[in-house]
Amino acid sequence: MVYDVVVLGSGPGGYVAAIRASQLGLKTAIIEKESLGGICLNWGCIPTKALLKSAQVVNDIKHSEEYGIEAQGKPNFEAIVKRSRGVAEKMSKGVQFLMRKNKIDVVMGYGTLKAKGKVEVKAADGKTQIMEGKHIIVATGGRSRELPAMKIDGKKIIGYREAMSLPLQPKSMIIVGSGAIGIEFGYFYNSVGTKVTVVEFMPRIVPVEDEDISKELEKNMKNRALT
Repeated sequence: MVYDVVVLGSGPGGYVAAIRASQLGLKTAIIEKESLGGICLNWGCIPTKALLKSAQVVNDIKHSEEYGIEAQGKPNFEAIVKRSRGVAEKMSKGVQFLMRKNKIDVVMGYGTLKAKGKVEVKAADGKTQIMEGKHIIVATGGRSRELPAMKIDGKKIIGYREAMSLPLQPKSMIIVGSGAIGIEFGYFYNSVGTKVTVVEFMPRIVPVEDEDISKELEKNMKNRALT
């Protein structure tokens, strides 16, 4: 089938572009290899914010007396992770609804550009098909980088996916890299009781942010006993 627009990737860039194309009257299809919503909705921005919300509630309870409230509670790590995954699933289903509402064809599989206006899609069962589009939008997003000296084994050395869905809370953790993602995980795990150490190659944490922000954030982290 020939489409006016074929979008490769269903993250926030891809699914929004597909919706707008359909609204403009263009026959549109979107290709996704895993889950609608991409990394952001399923394994990035959204579920991490759900974890951070739980961490905030934990910290609020710890300091409730400052607000004249007597409260106590112990973090339930398994329940926190379950809530985060539930939020992600709900968001992904929301994107599925938007695709149906806007009459966008969803094709599940791994897309590869083969020629001008042609994308080969390989499904999970190994079957392939060629899709044609007058216009092709590449919205494949980014991926985590594995360090040569620290290969991810899913046990001792883990990536962001494992960090978001561990079955048991670790007693201690070393986070390599203090960018936004590293600091988010550091804040969350520290808040629920894990001893966290952040390692950063650059002279300051969150090195791509303003220096003033780095200084204040570092003070905050140290006050939380996060080294």
